[in-house]
Amino acid sequence: MKKTIALLMCCALLLSVMLTISLPVYAAEFKIDFETNCTALYLENIDTETVVYQKNADERRYPASTTKIMTYIITAENVKDLKNTMVTVKSSILHLLDGTGSSVAGLKEGEKLSVYQLLNCLMIPSGNDAALVLADFVGKGDISKFVEMMNKKAADLGCNNTHFVNPHGLNDPEHYTTVSDMALIAKYALTLPEFVDITDTATSDILGDDRYLVTTNSMIDPVRGGDLYYPYAKGIKTGSTGNDSGYCLVSTASKGGYTYLCVAYGAPYEDEHGEYYENGAMLDSIHLYDWAFDNLSIKTIINKNDLVKEIRLSYAWNKDTIQLSPAGSFSTILPDDVEISSIDKKFHLPESIDAPVKEGDVVGSVTLSYLSQELCTIDLVASETVDRSELISAIEAIKRIVTSKWFIIAFIVIALFAIIYLIIFLILRKKKKSQLPVRKYRKF
Repeated sequence: MKKTIALLMCCALLLSVMLTISLPVYAAEFKIDFETNCTALYLENIDTETVVYQKNADERRYPASTTKIMTYIITAENVKDLKNTMVTVKSSILHLLDGTGSSVAGLKEGEKLSVYQLLNCLMIPSGNDAALVLADFVGKGDISKFVEMMNKKAADLGCNNTHFVNPHGLNDPEHYTTVSDMALIAKYALTLPEFVDITDTATSDILGDDRYLVTTNSMIDPVRGGDLYYPYAKGIKTGSTGNDSGYCLVSTASKGGYTYLCVAYGAPYEDEHGEYYENGAMLDSIHLYDWAFDNLSIKTIINKNDLVKEIRLSYAWNKDTIQLSPAGSFSTILPDDVEISSIDKKFHLPESIDAPVKEGDVVGSVTLSYLSQELCTIDLVASETVDRSELISAIEAIKRIVTSKWFIIAFIVIALFAIIYLIIFLILRKKKKSQLPVRKYRKF
C-alpha cells in the first residue's frame, strides 16, 4: 500500500512539473531656415547640454584671438590672488609683437599691473601684449611652458582636435581647434572667477581714466555696436586674423530662462577688392540665438514616475511580470512642434528576471532618440519589491533537472537497459519453460 501511495505522489509531482513547463514564468540637431556665413558653427543649450545646431563641428580652424579663452583659464588656475598679484611688463616681451600688426591693450614697459588688470586687457580689447605678459609670468619666464599648459588643459577637457603654439592666437599651421572643442573650453571658462564679468564688459577704466579699454565685441556694446548689438548676449571673445581665420566669435545669450553658447568660425573677412565684409560670425550668432529662442523649448521626455515597460518575472508567487520605470527624469531641448510621442525608445532588457527583486534595482536601460539622433540612455529600474517563492523555485529546479540534456540521456539509457533486461528476462523464461520435463499420462 505504501509503495502504491509513493508511486502516485511521484506521478503527480512529475505531472505538475510537466505542466509548469508550458506556463509563462528596458545630440540632437535641428534644421534652421536661413543661410549662414561661417564655415563652422556650434550652438548648444547649456542648461541641458543639448547641441541644437552644428556645421563642420569637428573641422580644424584657426581660432585667432578666441585662443585667449584658454590663456585666461591657465592664468586664473595658476594665480591664487588675481587682484593683488602684481606683474611688471617687460620690454622684451612687448617687442615680440613687432611687425605683427597685432591688436594690443597699450601696455607700457616697466609698469606694474595686477593679474586682474591684465586679464581685462587680454579679454576686452583683445590685447596680444597682455597675452604674452601673462604667459611669461605664469610660465616663469618661459612662454613655451605656458603653451604646454594650454595644450595639457585642452586634452584634460576632452578636446581631441586642438593644439596651441602661442597664447594670443596669431596664425600658425600647428595652431588650431574646432568649434566643438572651443565650446568645451568656453563652458569650462564660464565657471572660473571673474570670467563672465570681464568678458561681458563693453568699456573699462581699470588702467585709469585716460586709458579706456573698449570691447571688440559689438554684440555687447550698446553704444558702438550698431546693428550688431544684441541685448541678450553676454561676452565672450572675438577673433580674426584676416582671411586666414575669417571672423570668429564665441558668445553666450540668455532669454526667457534659456541660455545658449555659440561658437562661430570662418565668416568671410574681405573680398577680392579689399572691401571688408560685415562681421558674419556675429550675424550668424544673432540669427541662431533668435531661431533657438523662438522655436525651441525644454520638454520632459521621460518621467521617473512613468511605468514604461513590463517584462517577465520568474520565481514569484502569483506574479509573472514586473513594471519598470526610469531611474530619473530626462528633459531636453526640442522644437516646439515636436510631440513627445514621436521620440523613439530602444529598450536594452533581458527577456525575464528572477525574483527576489528590490524596488530601484537596475534591470536594463532605454535609449531615447529623435530623428535617428541619440538623446540619452537612461537606466530602467524595478518599480516594486517582489519576494522569491521557495515552492516555485523548487518546482523550477526539478523542471530544469528533468528537462536537461543529461537527464534525458540518462532516462533513455535506463529505459534501454530496462527494455533489454525485460527482453532478456522473457527470453530466459521462455527457454526455461521449454526445458521443463513433459509428463506422460497413462491411458486407462
